[in-house]
Amino acid sequence: MGTKSSSSDIINLKLILVSGKTAEFQFPPTTTAADISKYVFENWPEDWANEEKADRSEVLRLIYQGRFLHGNVTLSALHLQQGKTTVMHLVQRENLPEPTNNDQKRKHRQDNNQEGAPVQTLSSNPTPGCCDACSIL
Repeated sequence: MGTKSSSSDIINLKLILVSGKTAEFQFPPTTTAADISKYVFENWPEDWANEEKADRSEVLRLIYQGRFLHGNVTLSALHLQQGKTTVMHLVQRENLPEPTNNDQKRKHRQDNNQEGAPVQTLSSNPTPGCCDACSIL
């Protein structure tokens, strides 16, 4: 884990701190977000020496595509391309935020539209969606 070799079965991560400083790491697809946080904490890059280091790895959180990753999420679950570099943010945060209303609507829409099934309108609402609460923009 966290190797420097370049291989097609490795996912390259470029982590960005709030300050804008970056570092690149490589991990197997089975690596979890918690494992990445622990590895980065234990191998804090020299370029980040002036940055405030967390007191423990559990407060380091990864953000990918605007969402906090829970500790048990693997890189393969995110469908990242192996051999390509993926950018994520690394922040210090004690707790993960609660899902927003938009997150709940998106999950509701995904749950009701699994595997690309046609969207059904369950009401007289002419707007496409799975129910009155959902709308597709």
